[in-house]
Amino acid sequence: MIDLLQYLSAAAIVAGSMFSLLAAVGILRLPDLYTRMHAASKAGAVGAGLALIAVALVSFNAPVILRAFLGVIFLLLTTPVSAHLLARAAYKAGIRPGPETKFNDMDTSN
Repeated sequence: MIDLLQYLSAAAIVAGSMFSLLAAVGILRLPDLYTRMHAASKAGAVGAGLALIAVALVSFNAPVILRAFLGVIFLLLTTPVSAHLLARAAYKAGIRPGPETKFNDMDTSN
């Protein structure tokens, strides 16, 4: 049973690392602030969440498991909200999406 939990934890760490790498590549390669923020918030939250789940699987300490799952819940609740608020503030500050963006729901000039 302990070996199975260690293998699951290793798989979660590898998957979380891949999502974190994907977020980093998205920040470097995507064209504008809004798509970069999307990559960082979505893939970053999943990567960190999987790392916390791996910690919970390896740990046989109930308070550590509880903190890990509370951390995952906190990430999933706050990361999308903060990304939305940052994107809205950036748009109101005058930073417009790149020319590749086809739809701009914030544009009220239409």
